[in-house]
This record gives sequence, structure tokens and C-alpha cells, in this order.
Amino acid sequence: MRALRFLCAAALATAAFAASAHKPSDSYLTLRAQGGQIEGQWDIALRDLDYALGLDADGDGQITWGEVKSRHAEMAAFASARLALSVDGQPCTLAVGGQQVDTHTDGAYTVMPLQVACPSAGGAAAVLEIAYSLFSDIDPQHRGLLNLATPAGTRTAVLGPQAPKQRFALVAGTGAEAGAAEAGSAGQQFATFVREGVWHIWIGFDHILFLLSLLLPAVGLWAGGRWQPANRLRDSLWEVLRIVTAFTLAHSITLSLATLGWVTLPSRVVESTIAASVVLAALNNVWPVFHGRRWLVAFVFGLIHGFGFASVLADLGLPKDALALALVGFNLGVELGQLAIVAAFLPVAFALRRTLFYRRGVLVGGSLAIAALAAAWFVERAFEVSWLPF
Repeated sequence: MRALRFLCAAALATAAFAASAHKPSDSYLTLRAQGGQIEGQWDIALRDLDYALGLDADGDGQITWGEVKSRHAEMAAFASARLALSVDGQPCTLAVGGQQVDTHTDGAYTVMPLQVACPSAGGAAAVLEIAYSLFSDIDPQHRGLLNLATPAGTRTAVLGPQAPKQRFALVAGTGAEAGAAEAGSAGQQFATFVREGVWHIWIGFDHILFLLSLLLPAVGLWAGGRWQPANRLRDSLWEVLRIVTAFTLAHSITLSLATLGWVTLPSRVVESTIAASVVLAALNNVWPVFHGRRWLVAFVFGLIHGFGFASVLADLGLPKDALALALVGFNLGVELGQLAIVAAFLPVAFALRRTLFYRRGVLVGGSLAIAALAAAWFVERAFEVSWLPF
């Protein structure tokens, strides 16, 4: 009964943070440069524009087509003021076409057709510079995922506060590629996706809490109906290795399948199941069922987490020649992010494993708090319940 009361109290205390585990804020900028012309489209989440501009006029929590259509000019002006393109140092003129709406894995997006008029686009030594500052003043975690198709090949990049300006060669086989500061090179693209993989795991609080739920008992052994402190660090390292390896293998499988388009699941199902996996993993620390087979839990639920990781790459719509590079780089970044978490957690947990603070406060209390927060996420995602008044 005491545990149940604690769980309920923690759920109420953490409900306000439920929205923080959603898919990060992204926009999708697709540009095609060919024969002196640049055109494309820009997909921006309506929820992000609503936060910036207040699209929900009647405050009913629903953004209707009428509300979107009536604010199209304002949305277009807001977005175009935060995207600047230039070729060979000469500024381009950006024109936004008629209102369209599309659905990505995480909800509805406005689709803005773009026509770009540049003085020297497609010239023999043309270098395109993109300056991106969308939502930079209200959401430092926002990213713009760029897909640029040029005669020099397809380039992918991540635009945002960490790299607000980037340059790309528009013509293959010229000195422009070197002058573009290698922003579109294969090595730079690979490094970008590695960095994004690390960033995605670090801001993916549901993924982090699932991993921590599995790691919390790793410095102990289940014996006599309770957790006992492990005697050797080697035993804990072996347990952590099995858990992390199983989780890595599982999410790598589904990350690849989803990004290649071979298997797809509705975002609502994926996100809800991820939240449920965190609840079950955390409660298993308090009332163990899989106390000796947590690696199996990591593998089974890791398959679902892989679909969550894939949402970033799937929505980018990468061409086939860029998929392998993006997959390997992003997955490597996720693994590096995980290893950093493990490296920070394990020494501290092992040092504290015999203390009452760790056994009661961290293992039991922490697990119940994680379960409460994840339960709030599950209700929010599965039943589309908002815990916040805005």
C-alpha cells in the first residue's frame, strides 16, 4: 500500500514533465537545384507553429484546416524570415507557394512549396549557403533536417543552433566543392549523423529511463527474495554488457528495417509501447519477474525503441545512396550516447550499492518514480491526454 501511495504521488508530481519525452522538434527542408533553378518544400510541424504563433484560435486544443488556412500568410512570413539562401555570396529571393498539409510520424505538418530565385544558381562554381534560424529564439533543441539534391549529388545535413550556416557545392567536379567547406561531403554527413545519434539518445528521456531501469539492479544480485549487493565489479560489468548488447542489437535491427521502409508502425503505437516498456522495466526492479533475464527484456523492448529512433531518419526521406551512411552514423551515435550514460552511471552505482540510500532510495524509490512518470507518458500518448494547460 505504501508503494502504491508513493507511485500515485510521484505520478502527480511528474505529470507536468510528460511532454518532454516526445519526438524532438524537427522541420524537413527539401531543396532541388538543377539547371540554374532551385525549388523544393519545407515541412514544419503545426504544433511548433501553434506554440510560436497561436494557431488554435478558439483554444479547443485542435488545429483545424480553417485555422491553418487563415494563417497561411503569417506562417509563410514567419518561416521565410528565418531561412536565408545565397549563391556565390549573392542573396536569393524566397517565395512560398500555396497552403498544403501533410502527416509525418509525429503529427500534422504544414507543407510550404518553395521557389528560390538566385543570381547565379547553377553556375560553374556555384556554392549555396543556407542560414537557418527557425524557432531558434524559443526552442534551442529544434533542428532542420536538410535534403539537398544537386548535380554534385545528394547532400544531407542538420541545421540548427549548432550549425546555423552551412555551405554546399551545386556543381560537381569544380573547386566549388572545396570552397563549400566540405559541409556536404560524405565524411561531414557521417559526422553529422553520429552527432545527431548522440543528441537523440541524450534528449530521448524515455530511452534513457528504460536503459537506467535495466541498469539500476546491475550492481546487485537477486537472492533470498531481495536484491543483494554484488561482490565484484566484474559481475556487474558482465550484466551491463549483456543488457547493453541486447538493447543495441534489437534497436539496430528495427532502426534499419524502419528506415529502409520494410516495416512501419504507427507513431502512436510505437510511442505508447515505449512508455509501457519503461513502466514494466522499472516495476520489475521492485517486484522482480525477470531478475535474471533483464537482457531478454532489453532485447524485446529494444525492438520497439528502434522504431522510435527511426522516426528521425524515416521522416527525412533520404535517397538510397545516403541511407547506409545515415544508418551507420546515426546508430553509432546512439551507441556512443548509451556508452557515455553507462560510463557515468556504473562506477557511482557500484560505489553506493551497499548503502541504504541506493537500495531503498535509488533502486526502489527511483524505480517507482520512473514508473510513475512513464505511466503518465503512456496515458498521454495512448489516449491523447494532455497534462498541461497549454
